[in-house]
Amino acid sequence: MLPLNIPRPMKYSKLLPFFIFISDFFILNIALKLAYLLSFNHHSPSIEFNNFILLVNFVWLLTSLFTKTYQLPRPLVLSENINKFSSSLLYHLVLVLFVIYFFKLYEVGRVELVISYVMFFSLIVVERSWMFFTLDVLRKRGYNRRHIIVIGNEGIAKRLFKSFAKHPEYGYHFIDFINETRMKSISTDILFEQMLDKRPDEIFLCYKNTNQALLKKLIDFGYQNNLKIKFVSDLVLDNGFASVVNYENLPIIQLSSHPEISFKIKFFKRSFDVLFSLFVMILGFPVFFIVALITKFTSKGPVFFRQERVGLNHKPFKIYKFRSMYLNAELLGPQLSSDNDPRITKWGSILRKSRLDELPQFWNVLKGDMSVVGPRPERQFFIEQLLLKSPNYKKLLTLKPGLTSIGQVNYGYAENIDQMRSRVRYDLIYLNNINFNSDMSIILKTIQVMAQLKGK
Repeated sequence: MLPLNIPRPMKYSKLLPFFIFISDFFILNIALKLAYLLSFNHHSPSIEFNNFILLVNFVWLLTSLFTKTYQLPRPLVLSENINKFSSSLLYHLVLVLFVIYFFKLYEVGRVELVISYVMFFSLIVVERSWMFFTLDVLRKRGYNRRHIIVIGNEGIAKRLFKSFAKHPEYGYHFIDFINETRMKSISTDILFEQMLDKRPDEIFLCYKNTNQALLKKLIDFGYQNNLKIKFVSDLVLDNGFASVVNYENLPIIQLSSHPEISFKIKFFKRSFDVLFSLFVMILGFPVFFIVALITKFTSKGPVFFRQERVGLNHKPFKIYKFRSMYLNAELLGPQLSSDNDPRITKWGSILRKSRLDELPQFWNVLKGDMSVVGPRPERQFFIEQLLLKSPNYKKLLTLKPGLTSIGQVNYGYAENIDQMRSRVRYDLIYLNNINFNSDMSIILKTIQVMAQLKGK
């Protein structure tokens, strides 16, 4: 069933982390040089800027070694790698700013600083995209592969073969399969000698009833011969996620209907929320002021509209908007708005189509009630109806609600419960794919909707 003793091309994969480590430094310094040129400095860099470059390089050395951004674990997932790099870049920025402003060592312009990091991130995205594409192509053609031996249950092994056959870009190649019958017919020492003769990189153990003595010997064998040992469970998940938690010497498989959000992602997401909100509120203050004036003079009532919404872990909070409706619009109780809703003012219609009415929610983001991207917060009245038809909605309450979302981009303001359910489906997809790339994509789509006045 499996080809044996296949000639191996020379292995350069061990050099790949070193190549990435060096290329990241090269790109960092290109970004610093471009930042200096783009900030309209035509004279030679000052001693202070040169010292700043040395500081940035030294801190990146420490950050890179600590976070291991140069490692590319299999399978290759570009979004995960970019997220990991983004976190490292954030740590780097915090350390650099700490040194600059706490010790007051250098006077570096904010323009150069911003451009440096934007350029560094952008160039790394291009570099990683090219690298992942190249590795995918090479692995599909049989290069940069890891040779693996599979031992144990044939049924589980067949699932593994089928999965890897669908994804040649994973870069795995089977060189032998040792079934349970063959394992029982020979001694452990002979079995290990036969496996070493095949020169594997990794060994996958497929077992339903694990032989504890064999497992212990196999782990020791892997340690002594620098081989990775991977245990393949007979568990199959359709729409679930698993992670392994070690309680002392007892590995526990933890199952959930959606992946847990790591502290790193939460930290980065919150940091981005604060920085992005401050950026919008400071630079956009003239827009806020003009919108507030027009809102005040085009209809009676306060400039801002406050309403209770349900947020993270069912916690209620007050959401802020620029008022787009006439006063006492909900005397008859909670209602959803529609395209020709008579409660909406003429100016309010423009606010809603441009999404400018949502701008005050950046204050909610700063306070920590909301995130820039996340499922839209609803009122308890509508949540109770949604849960009857879409019980999965309760999963969204494990996230901070967002100022914008993929559901909001596609549906805008829902006019009925069915549209709210459709929006929920999109938000559930986001729940399973939270990363920096998806957040930026949603933000850019939101800006496009605002510019085209397509908000509903």
